[in-house]
Amino acid sequence: MPSHDDRPMALSTRCIHGGQHPDPSTGAVMPPISLASTYAQTSPGAHQGYAYARGQNPTRYALERCVASLEESPLTEDDDLTQGGFAFASGLAATAVALELLDAGDHVVASDDLYGGTFRLMTGVRGASQNLGVTYVDTTDTGRVAEAITDRTRMIWVETPSNPLLKLADLDAIAEIGSRREILTICDNTFATPMLQRPLSHGFDITMHSATKYLGGHSDVIAGILVTRRLDLAQRLRFLQNAVGAILGPFEAYMTLRGIKTLAIRMRQHCRSAARIAEWLNAHPKVERVAFPGIDGDPQRELAHRQMRLDCSPAGGGMITMWLSGGLDEARRFLESVRVFTLAESLGGVESLIEHPAIMTHSSVPPDARAALGISDSLIRVSVGIEDTDDLIADLDSALAAV
Repeated sequence: MPSHDDRPMALSTRCIHGGQHPDPSTGAVMPPISLASTYAQTSPGAHQGYAYARGQNPTRYALERCVASLEESPLTEDDDLTQGGFAFASGLAATAVALELLDAGDHVVASDDLYGGTFRLMTGVRGASQNLGVTYVDTTDTGRVAEAITDRTRMIWVETPSNPLLKLADLDAIAEIGSRREILTICDNTFATPMLQRPLSHGFDITMHSATKYLGGHSDVIAGILVTRRLDLAQRLRFLQNAVGAILGPFEAYMTLRGIKTLAIRMRQHCRSAARIAEWLNAHPKVERVAFPGIDGDPQRELAHRQMRLDCSPAGGGMITMWLSGGLDEARRFLESVRVFTLAESLGGVESLIEHPAIMTHSSVPPDARAALGISDSLIRVSVGIEDTDDLIADLDSALAAV
């Protein structure tokens, strides 16, 4: 969204104004919640751009334009057929529609460490219904991505940082592989958000978000987003969004858009607190090790500093993964002892959450696969909220004393 001098607006400004306009009939500064399921036509096929709400909804369009602007898609026009954002009923609904870009029998190269629901969908559902072949590889090693490609490969799917091990994939290198081999590249950008990285700018074809997390930011909405930089994919995704029907409702679109208004300031606090807490945990005698992008001694520090940046400075995000000394009993005592942190699934909200992936978010991943990845019974995933950092450290310190 350009400013008056045609200089591109900063991301923090686009969080508030990107893709949005005061309501033309009332001047309302927030796009109204439009609940109508159908729209009047003056003659058969003659309407104001809205015919039926599964296909067109002004509240959803405002959200889609906003996230497309944040992800720096060149497709941000008001016309629904020439803009690059698409909102769905959940992150998994967005993922499911992205997989509809593939034909039966196609092959996907995917990160070996990724959200358990994505693994469940690709392997447990589409493996049977779509005869989808999936090869899971360590996408921190670009060479392994290239080696896994077959003559049936039509998509590369990466998470960076990954869930829950916070591994990073080199977006430039993987986008180059996809472009050279004419393979679709999709990045799950949920953990980083557009505030830290924008995969389309690195050459990726599509970015996916579970907008339930940082974009919504308040643990009160379920939503998913796809954004593309390519007009051909935008037109296909708009068709699929309407044909499949897993759309985001207008109230949820409004709530997500409201959450995005404060994304920039929230991410600054998430990142500042997480960096301090990660360093503190890394020095604690009851913590075996810590994963956090860019932490001292991390082998991916250089990539993290190059690829994940907030306000022009390196940023590690708001997620921390830690391995406690001990096993499941110690992990249970620790998780049962927190008071400021909430033991719950999900992440990215204003409140700090903490969970046990092997039992909770990644229980659908087979035990042998979890073990091979390092998702052990001592692994804890931490979503750092925006509370006072000293209060969060004190809570963790007290809970670790119970271990």
